[in-house]
Amino acid sequence: MTSEKMSKYRWAICSLLFFATTINYIDRSVISFLKSTFTENLHWTDGDYANVEIIFKIFYALGLLGAGHLIDKLGTKIGYALATFLWSLAGIATALVNTVGGFQIVRGALGVAEAGNFPAAIKTVAEWFPKKERALATGIFNSGANIGAIITPLTVPFIVANWGWQWAFILTGLLGFVWLIFWFILYEIPRKHKQISAAELHLIESDKDEEKGSVADDTLPKMSWSKLLGFKQTWAFAIGKLLTDPIWWFYIFWLPDFFESMYHMKITAASWPVATVYLISTVGSVAGGWLPMFFINSLKWPVYKARKTAMLIYAFCVLPIFFTLLLGQVSYWLAVMVIGLAAAAHQAWSANIYTTVSDMFPKNATGSVTGIGGMFGAVGGIVLSLFVQKNMFVYYRSIHKIETAYYIMFIVCGLAYLSAWLIMHFLIGKKHKQVIIR
Repeated sequence: MTSEKMSKYRWAICSLLFFATTINYIDRSVISFLKSTFTENLHWTDGDYANVEIIFKIFYALGLLGAGHLIDKLGTKIGYALATFLWSLAGIATALVNTVGGFQIVRGALGVAEAGNFPAAIKTVAEWFPKKERALATGIFNSGANIGAIITPLTVPFIVANWGWQWAFILTGLLGFVWLIFWFILYEIPRKHKQISAAELHLIESDKDEEKGSVADDTLPKMSWSKLLGFKQTWAFAIGKLLTDPIWWFYIFWLPDFFESMYHMKITAASWPVATVYLISTVGSVAGGWLPMFFINSLKWPVYKARKTAMLIYAFCVLPIFFTLLLGQVSYWLAVMVIGLAAAAHQAWSANIYTTVSDMFPKNATGSVTGIGGMFGAVGGIVLSLFVQKNMFVYYRSIHKIETAYYIMFIVCGLAYLSAWLIMHFLIGKKHKQVIIR
C-alpha cells in the first residue's frame, strides 16, 4: 500500500447522496402537510388523499422495475442526474393542477422519477466505499430522508400561509436543479476521479481480493432480472423491504394527520411534533450504520453476523410503538418519543438492509437488486394503503373512532421488523459463507 496521505473524497460523495435524498424526501412529503388545506380548499376526502398517495406508490413501484437496471446501464453519474432532473420537474408541475385526477398524474410522474434515487445512491456507495464502511455511508445518506422530513413541516406551512400551496411545490422542486450543478462538478467514478489519492483508491477497492469467484465478484457478467430472482439473497432483501418499507410510508404520509386528528392540532402546531420524530430518527440512521462497523472493527465479527445482529436489535427497538396511544393520553410528547424511537429504528434497519445488497452482489448488479427490493417495498406500501389505510381510516373516521385505526396501524408497525428479520434469517442462513454463491 502506498505511503501517500489518504484523501477522504469518498465522504464528499456521500454528502452529495445525503443532499439528493433530502431533496427526494422533501418533494415526496410536501403533500402530507397540505392534506387539511386540500380538504378545506379543494374538498378532498380521506379517500381522495389515499388515492393520490396510492397512485404515487404504484408508479414508484413501476419506476423501480426499470430504474435499477437503467442506472446499472447508464452509470451513476448520468443515471442519478436524469432521475433528479425528472422528479424535480414533476414536483414543480404539481403547482399547475388542482383536481384529484390532475394530482394523480403529476404524483405518478414524481413516483416514477423518484424511484431512481435509492438504486443510484446504493450503487454509488458500492463504488466508493469498502464493505466495512458501507453501512455507515448508507446511514449518513439515508439520514437525508429524516432531514427532508424535518425541513418539510418547518417550511411548508410557512410557505402556504404566505404565498399559497402552489409555491410549496415550486420552491421545493427547484432544489433538485441546484443539486444537479454540484453533482456534475464534483462526481466521477473513483478510478477516473482526480481528487482521490492512490491510498484512498486502494481502500475503496480493498474487498476485491476477498471476493473472487463469489456472487460479489465484479468480473462476473451482467445478470438479468430472471437470474437475480433465482438467488435467495434477492428474495431475502425483497421480502425485507416488502414488510418494512410500508411503515416508513405510513409515517411520511399520515403522521401530520395523526397529530391533527388525535390531539386536535392545527397544521402549524402539528409541524413541531412531526419534525421532532424525524430529528430523533436522524440519530438512528447514523448510529444504525455505526453499530455494525463497531462489531466488525472492535469485535472482529464477520460482516454478515454484524449486520444481522444489528438489524435484530433495531427490530426490537420498534416494539414500544405498541403503547403510543396509551402514553399519548398522558402527554402527546410521550407519543412523539415512542414514534421517534420506532422511526429511528426503521432508519437504522434501512441503512443495513440496503447494505446487504452490496455485501452480497457485485457492483454491476447492485442497482438492479436495489430496484427489485424497492419495487417490493412500494408494492407493500400500496397494499397497506389500499386495503388497510384507505378503507380502515375512512370507516373509523366516519364513526368517530379514528383512534382505533391508529391502534391497528401501530400494531402492524411493531410486528413488521421482527417478521422481516425472521424471514431473511431463514432464507439466507446462519453463516456468512451461505451468503456467498460460487
